Amino acid sequence: MPLLADDAPALPLDAQGILELAARSMFQLFSSVSQGMFLVDRSGRIVWVNEGYQRFLPDLGFSSVDQFVGRTVEEVIPNTQMRRVLETGQPVLIDLLTNKAGTFVVSRIPLRDDADRVIGAIGIVLFDHPETTLQPLISKFALLQRDLDDARRELASQRRRSLAVAGDGERRSKYTFASFIGSSPAAAEVKRQARRAAQSSSPVLLLGETGTGKELLAHAIHAASSRASGPFVSVNIAAVPDTLLESEFFGVAPGAYTGADRKGRDGKFKLADGGTLFLDEIGDMPQSLQAKLLRALQEGEIEPLGSNKLVPFNVRILAATSRDLATLVREGRFREDLFYRLHVLPVRVPPLRARRTDIPALVEALGEDLALRNGTAPPELLPDAMALLAGQPWRGNIRELRNVLEQAVMRSDSPSIDAAQLERVLREAGVEPAAPAPVQDSAPMDDAEDESRYLRPLSEQVAELERRAIAATLKAHGGNKLATARQLGISRATLYGRLENPE
Repeated sequence: MPLLADDAPALPLDAQGILELAARSMFQLFSSVSQGMFLVDRSGRIVWVNEGYQRFLPDLGFSSVDQFVGRTVEEVIPNTQMRRVLETGQPVLIDLLTNKAGTFVVSRIPLRDDADRVIGAIGIVLFDHPETTLQPLISKFALLQRDLDDARRELASQRRRSLAVAGDGERRSKYTFASFIGSSPAAAEVKRQARRAAQSSSPVLLLGETGTGKELLAHAIHAASSRASGPFVSVNIAAVPDTLLESEFFGVAPGAYTGADRKGRDGKFKLADGGTLFLDEIGDMPQSLQAKLLRALQEGEIEPLGSNKLVPFNVRILAATSRDLATLVREGRFREDLFYRLHVLPVRVPPLRARRTDIPALVEALGEDLALRNGTAPPELLPDAMALLAGQPWRGNIRELRNVLEQAVMRSDSPSIDAAQLERVLREAGVEPAAPAPVQDSAPMDDAEDESRYLRPLSEQVAELERRAIAATLKAHGGNKLATARQLGISRATLYGRLENPE
């Protein structure tokens, strides 16, 4: 084994010397092999850039280093997360950064003094054009992503089956409040009211136009209530012939009439015992049955058809209607006493035209559902198509939106859908397309109004600002949640959590 020459450089033997040598060597290595580096001080101001990074300055809008150095990092590098590194002291070893200079793989490392205080940070561009330089890794990731998508489709299919019918044959709710898509003020308010209703045992009356999501909210109220472990039974009154409604509700005793089952048949009240009974389209109930329903609700017991025995039940009632029950009461077509029995916790579900800012999120959710059902890629709506959707009156609400989107997807040869394709679908359905929704800026407020906004608890103001930031960023990215999460500097899971629980 050859001996080292006496004048060969030796490694330092003390720990501090080794650390200093490693830090110096690593800095020199990164400076030479990376695509660019820059330093910021504790306040977030750029204090140094190397020659490699200077080639990105023209794309960022700067003609010289002097224009770049000395400014805060957020001013000069869009979408940077360097401020978070300075505030938390935690490094970000690998991240993707996209701005007008391109897409980059970057690292962000805090710099500390001898007292372990953060005094700055270093940003390193590891790769530019990752779509080519990291192609082998991206290809492997794409393969894993396809496998993950397949697994998600299978899990979603299994979940739908398990929620629809449990293993013992009982009926369960299919949706939760997370299923009610939207973060607009109108959507947030209806979810707030529905969550409060879920904590009560009183009847709930869901009011709103057809296709607004009343049945979905009924499922969600049950799932969030103390009866969530019990059955959820629904009956669409408008879909059952008047002559069969009584037996549908109260059941049939054995041999009650010629042709009746000798074992009898349980009605919906019996099936829902211990859980929730959802009466959809309650406004279509015939008057002959309204009195019997009222008595059942008041007494907590039913009398099956053809029986002389009273059967007690324990059911929480949720009802829904798209009709104006108050008008029906005035016209004598709906019992006033039944109306007040049901109208304990009214929840008004807003039409889609009252929550237009939710349309991008709804389109994404509906598109993902269509993709899962059909085994295809989710559709991508171009900005002009999204603006067109936001401008329509949507008399059929979300149900109509889904129909239009599904038709456009089925007719398109490309995942991308533009406004012209949607216009053809609308016209063929007999609807003249309305003008696209313009981009609206918030109107300025006078000083008195502006000051009054801050006379509230700080937590409410922070929550409101967060909701507005999320809504604005979603709108800017056409409803794309991944791009929105990156822009806001949060994970996609955190973004979904904010959208599901905006309050």
